[in-house]
Amino acid sequence: MRFLRLMLAATALLAFTATSGAAEIREGAGYTTLAQPVRTDTGKKVEVIEFFMYTCPHCNTLDPMLSEWVKKQGDKISFRRLHFPASGEKDPLAHAYITLEAMGLAEQFHHKFFNAIHVQRDRIYRSDEQILDFLVKNGVDKAKYQQFFNSFAVQTKLKRLGPTIGSYRIESAPTIVVDGRYVTSPSQAGAPGMPELQAGQRTMAVLDHLVAKAAAEKK
Repeated sequence: MRFLRLMLAATALLAFTATSGAAEIREGAGYTTLAQPVRTDTGKKVEVIEFFMYTCPHCNTLDPMLSEWVKKQGDKISFRRLHFPASGEKDPLAHAYITLEAMGLAEQFHHKFFNAIHVQRDRIYRSDEQILDFLVKNGVDKAKYQQFFNSFAVQTKLKRLGPTIGSYRIESAPTIVVDGRYVTSPSQAGAPGMPELQAGQRTMAVLDHLVAKAAAEKK
């Protein structure tokens, strides 16, 4: 399924390029700039943050493209994800993501969550207990997970998630912030009426532009 999604995305990009050409990328046409940038601490690397939700179908569509893009960037960027707390401070999926991140298992389960929710149609996201059951069935140690889940570090990070997202003025997912100041998303990067896969590929082009721009500004 993942391979098929990537092939469809590549086909969509070729079709778009052949028919529409490369649109200009500039402020207001592909991305916006935060009026109050958020300080980064990634040295010469360009910080890239994806704000996403596992229940978001648009995040699910964008994920394979963004994952491949991150791999191609290599050491040029410092990439991380923040799960949008859709139901507030105690959002089950946001809490689960922070817990798995603390355990070093976030990447291992990232695509499994998308697959379970959007392919298997498993409603694992309704409660902490349902998510825990899903994780245990997939090999996570229950006691260890609960230890991290209830830890001071994870609870603190969960409480700070809302204010952190607020500092970036993020209101929807998926949204990507480059170097603490440049904001883009498929809805910003794509043209009105553009198919979602093409808007996703256009977002990757915008990200290329923004990473290069931010890297040049760091010199």
